[in-house]
Amino acid sequence: MHDSDGREPEHDTHGHDAGVRGSQEPALAATRAPLMERELWRSLEDRGRTPAARVRVQAEILAPLAEPTSRRSFLQLMGASMALAGLGACARQPIEKIVPYVKQPEDLVPGRPLFFATALTIAGVASPVLVESHEGRPTKIEGNPEHPASLGATDRFAQADIMRLYDPDRSTVVMHLDDISTWANCTEALRVALGEQLAKRGAGLRILTPSVTSPALAAQIGAVLAQYPDAKWVQYDPDGRDAVREASRRAFGAPMSVRYDLSNADVVVTLDSDLLTSGPGNVRYARDFMRRRRIHEGESATMNRLYAVESMPTSTGSVADHRVGLAPSEIALFTAALAAELGVAGATRPSAALPDKAARWVVAVAKELAAHRGRSLVVAGDCLPVEVQVLAFAINAALGNVGPTFVVTDPIEVRPTAQHEELAALASDMQSGRVETLLVLESNPVYDAPVDLAFGDAMRRVPNCFHLGLYRDETAELCQWHVPAVHELESWGDARAYDGTLSLQQPLVEPLYDGHSSLDVLMLVAGQTGTVLDLIRSQWQVLYGGAGFEKLWRRTLHDGFASGSQFVPRGVELRADAVRDAATRLAGTSASGNEVVLRFDPNVHDGRFANNGWLQEVPKPWTKLVWDNAAIVSAAMAHELGVETGDMVELQTDGGKVEAGVWVLPGHAERCVTAHLGYGRRRGGNVAAGAGFDAYALSTTRSRWGGPVQVRKVAGHRTLVTTQEHHDMMRRNLVRRATLEEFTANPHFAHEEGPAPARDESMFKTFEYKGNAWGVAIDLGSCTGCNACVVACNSENNIAVVGRDQVRRNREMHWIRIDRYFEGDLNDPQIHHQPVMCMQCENAPCEQVCPVAATSHSPEGLNDMVYNRCVGTRYCSNNCPYKVRRFNFYGYQDVKTPVLQLMRNPDVTIRTRGVMEKCTYCVQRINHARIDAKNENRPIRDGEIVTACQQVCPTEAIVFGDINDPESKVAKMKRETRNYGVLEDLNTRPRTTYVAKLRNPNSELEAKA
Repeated sequence: MHDSDGREPEHDTHGHDAGVRGSQEPALAATRAPLMERELWRSLEDRGRTPAARVRVQAEILAPLAEPTSRRSFLQLMGASMALAGLGACARQPIEKIVPYVKQPEDLVPGRPLFFATALTIAGVASPVLVESHEGRPTKIEGNPEHPASLGATDRFAQADIMRLYDPDRSTVVMHLDDISTWANCTEALRVALGEQLAKRGAGLRILTPSVTSPALAAQIGAVLAQYPDAKWVQYDPDGRDAVREASRRAFGAPMSVRYDLSNADVVVTLDSDLLTSGPGNVRYARDFMRRRRIHEGESATMNRLYAVESMPTSTGSVADHRVGLAPSEIALFTAALAAELGVAGATRPSAALPDKAARWVVAVAKELAAHRGRSLVVAGDCLPVEVQVLAFAINAALGNVGPTFVVTDPIEVRPTAQHEELAALASDMQSGRVETLLVLESNPVYDAPVDLAFGDAMRRVPNCFHLGLYRDETAELCQWHVPAVHELESWGDARAYDGTLSLQQPLVEPLYDGHSSLDVLMLVAGQTGTVLDLIRSQWQVLYGGAGFEKLWRRTLHDGFASGSQFVPRGVELRADAVRDAATRLAGTSASGNEVVLRFDPNVHDGRFANNGWLQEVPKPWTKLVWDNAAIVSAAMAHELGVETGDMVELQTDGGKVEAGVWVLPGHAERCVTAHLGYGRRRGGNVAAGAGFDAYALSTTRSRWGGPVQVRKVAGHRTLVTTQEHHDMMRRNLVRRATLEEFTANPHFAHEEGPAPARDESMFKTFEYKGNAWGVAIDLGSCTGCNACVVACNSENNIAVVGRDQVRRNREMHWIRIDRYFEGDLNDPQIHHQPVMCMQCENAPCEQVCPVAATSHSPEGLNDMVYNRCVGTRYCSNNCPYKVRRFNFYGYQDVKTPVLQLMRNPDVTIRTRGVMEKCTYCVQRINHARIDAKNENRPIRDGEIVTACQQVCPTEAIVFGDINDPESKVAKMKRETRNYGVLEDLNTRPRTTYVAKLRNPNSELEAKA
């Protein structure tokens, strides 16, 4: 129903906006209310809501806009990664002309994609991928199934990188100051500056890069330094690996790399580490860990066990068997106490007392670790102090874990250094005038360097600054010259994965904006000619030269990596003095006062993905916030400060101060506040600019990842947009769970309420499936809530980004969502994740009410959507108990920007205003497999069709297949006693079912919880 002017009525029958958490419902009052009959709760408000208030109808059309969209913000979003379209009528698709090939490329079949193996990097570490290409257009990124660091999966950042390739906000031209210039002019200016440095042996030349694992890039920098011997090469990434490098230097005598083998670990203890969803190696770690947790029918019921000690709740902590929230200083004390309890040589018990629960943990965890020597693992987060890292090394060494689970190798960085010290020295040199020419290659230290370095002020003293980057960001703004960089899918390169495997990068498309790579620039500086490919080949010949090089090279081009190049474990000896010194320092740690915890944002990382609309709009795993960051605190700390979600607080450290909106999060450690980095961007794209606050303003060289903080309430309120109560199914027992012991005693616990009642007579039409019948089973115990599936679905199915304001009004377009539930105590809840997509019901409520048969039943059991029939009544959405249908209120797709047209999957229809859409089980992939099987005169094989969400999942939580095939993996999962359907009592007979979650708690701790 629409108003006369074509707009839908703006109202909410309940008088509040379900997408905004703030002053409408007192959050802390809700936390103190008694827990209602419902065991699971989604938020503080949901936990304390009265039965009367909970009986409501979820409205799709919500309250009037609290923040009307201004012309300025509207135009900003129009130019964003997936720009919001206007408020006009339905858009007509642009006219497209098809031009046939004059000479069709070999092996190219129009309409069938090709796949190329390459790699993407973050902080220099390679993530191996396969990239789908349609007639020369990369459109989808998948994991490389042959690469040991991937095994076919990826994380959310790799999935979203395809949008960064086609981002219209990318830098497109060479800039000199504020004027458009040319590459020729830039190279001439660089030659002049370098000519002045030749006579000085490069004394005034500095090269700043991210961490380098690339042999080719390192060799090229070496060639430059050979010509300019007094020049200096500085590496800097705003990550936590500096502490790990320094800890390994102290503990082992030299910087080393550390990786983990979770396939051998029976007991894992994480210390402020989101091991399974962030950092190098997280994809492989998640897969190895979850393979040790699966219990199948007929197998012995054994599982690994995970203990998580952390300040800010993480996805890893959400799947832990036991989790405790401690402030960073308390985690340091916990580590010291654990080392002493285990009898680590040189360990000292801390003088400060731990909280009672943490003290009990020390005894119980130490006991279990000691019982699993050689089969256990202690992991310290990269952002923890060096002393904690050293003690974690010592604990693993004392337990005999070095080798089986705790693997030490040569460093994957070509030149491992103390990066923050090097960056500080560079800032000092610039301030003193010793730097005359600075090359900044794909780095942004003006934004992400510690604030006390005043890096931007120092750069202003350098007469010749040259910047290479994807965006004209905060650092480029202060450089005389800026050159657009190529994306990694546009260039040749190489890099090492977390395990040392040498991976090759190859271009899938010509540079969209005539950009250049770091190797291009360094070849120019060194005065070399030739191509980047020639340079990489020559360096690989140095590494793998010989008669068989050409065969190895061709094989590497095909596979994407050099087989067998993984670094082998090193035998190391722990230095006793380093352990003693670290233990002594930690034993004297004082755990008093409030602390700030600075961590990378789970969606935008260190800020490099801040202009990515997919990642900005994906709800964060714990808070479900979108398009923002917040000052995250516990309920106890919020009560002490007298604040609720949305209130403003001021955070002040020795580096500076910021104002931020408060988010009250169950399970957060007391006495500390978490602020996520990566927001508050001034430059770097229309989406990035202005979103959130800049938490880097709190970071200093002494307190890089947090420290003492003063927190006080200030005037004002910030509307924090969250999806945590959107699409509420309002039913009990949605997530079924048990302990391993309970499951052993009662394997049928997931069906205690009994199966859905049989109906001999039904108003619904019955279907007979003589061929395939597609279905999905999801293992809830394996889901970490990482959101990789959500981003993969966006990429595969051309799902639009709608913007902050539309999400606020419950209009996000995601076809799959991750519902997050809390259970139990407010300060120490258990956490459950449940992926929800279209259930493809046998008795589909949506099909019965559509007046134009736009939603219909396929011969293989899918609830198909015929988009050109849909007239937008939204009856199907109202009738869906799972709330999985999405409606295009506006023309969200930008069909005019040419570069965005290149990004879209040509196998999936682009939906426009007035059309309902939902998950299709990736029917386009089903059709591809059906055609191949028909051409080869065979049935479709089990596992031949892999949906986008299934393919990306690092933990293999999602399984798709033919339920008519009794030997298929999905059919076997559906026969398990833990398999159940959500809301089965409605007789919808969903094709998507769940395998109930299992935990493996320590009975000693469980009894005292």
